Amino acid sequence: MLPAQSERFAAASPAIGDDEGHEAAWRRATARLRAEYGDDVYLSWFGRIALDRVEDGVAHLTVPTRFLKSWIQSHYADRITVVLSEEAPEVDRIALGVRVAAPKLAASGGDVIVAPAPRMEQQEERASAPIPTGFAQSRDGQQRLTGSPLDKRLTLDTFLVGRSNQLAHAAALQVASAKAGDPVTFNPLVIHAAVGLGKTHLLQATAHAVEATGRRVMYLTAEKFMFDFVASLKAQTALTFKERLRAIDLLIIDDLQFLQGKTVQQEFGHTLNALLDGRQQVIVAADRAPSELESVDERLRSRLAGGLTLEMGALDEGLRAKILEVRIEAARRLHPKFDVPADVVAYVARIITANGRDLDGAVNRLLAHNTLTGAPISVEMAETALRDLVRQVEPKRVKIEDIQRIVARHYNVSRADLLSSRRTQTVVRPRQVAMYLSKQMTLRSLPEIGRRFGGRDHTTVLHAVRKIDELVKTDIALSDEIELLKRMLLD
Repeated sequence: MLPAQSERFAAASPAIGDDEGHEAAWRRATARLRAEYGDDVYLSWFGRIALDRVEDGVAHLTVPTRFLKSWIQSHYADRITVVLSEEAPEVDRIALGVRVAAPKLAASGGDVIVAPAPRMEQQEERASAPIPTGFAQSRDGQQRLTGSPLDKRLTLDTFLVGRSNQLAHAAALQVASAKAGDPVTFNPLVIHAAVGLGKTHLLQATAHAVEATGRRVMYLTAEKFMFDFVASLKAQTALTFKERLRAIDLLIIDDLQFLQGKTVQQEFGHTLNALLDGRQQVIVAADRAPSELESVDERLRSRLAGGLTLEMGALDEGLRAKILEVRIEAARRLHPKFDVPADVVAYVARIITANGRDLDGAVNRLLAHNTLTGAPISVEMAETALRDLVRQVEPKRVKIEDIQRIVARHYNVSRADLLSSRRTQTVVRPRQVAMYLSKQMTLRSLPEIGRRFGGRDHTTVLHAVRKIDELVKTDIALSDEIELLKRMLLD
């Protein structure tokens, strides 16, 4: 520090024991911190720090929560010390504590001691603090939790039902038609399906239907849940977050496979338990069954598995044709001359087998070729227009993760068992079959396959491949199982 600066700070700094001088120094320090970090960061982390006292060169600061204390100690304590010591040179370090609101206490003389009200400037600061993401300001000034946006087009009326999703649709319909106070039959309801098979449509449609009955509904993607929970911790509104979330009638969580972080998963687990214990409905969707969500906490997977788990399978050809007809009719409203013959609809439904989004892409390509070139739509034109799209999905590229999932389900074990070091026969045989199929149906090397099976040596994989290769020559039942698994992987 330069001599001139030292003299200026010495002149401005208070003497030891001068409370008003220390308060003035603290206000100057906080003003500098606010200018340095900006209003958003300042209001989030510094706005609730209060100077309690200065003793023996130590500035005792207080914050309202332990979380805030821990965060400031880890991220800002050194900077606060530097800035405050420049404004009050007798301060050489700070000490953070958690303050407790003082209750009313009866004194021996009959007086009542009341905690002092916060200063007006502190009240104004709180009033101007930004509302955390995931909350909206209501008319009474309270913060209410908001969910992920719902698409008004995704209703039960527009959801097309086929063999692959009939059971999931029936379960969702039961939830939607239930009345307040009715016993909850399937809780939690877990729906899993691959990408583009309609699970999000079904969830949002259920949310719309339940909301129309006057019941309280919250639809959240796993990403939105994580973001809002972290935002509530940062803004010191975690209690409000929990209370609002647990005061609803139906909680819907989409894409659970993206729920990451031990603390976030624990909070979701607590919320799930509270809702289930209160007999409030919970619906969860993911791209895999709960037992296969390795990144999700085991206790949470177990709690989910205790409900009803339903799979929405691949779209059958009849359902694909119905989806195409609906998409074509929607396109015809904007382009009245867009006409797709029945034989073209049947052709597209037969060759596009992956998911509904590919069907949307097929309709868009037919529309583009028809409107931009004026060529009539025929099977020959569809073959040309959809050639690239078909080539993307056929032949199917098998992944080791798919093999592990299919084999685990077929043998009634978990994917975690296949990757573990367990040596029981009920696990060893499925693991060897999965390694064998990985070698047969993928281009992965033996060392790569070993790494994908829990870090095993390539010699272990080679042994498994040779073992199964020998057995299928003599064991007809195992040979049939292998062929069945191959067909399941290629479907």
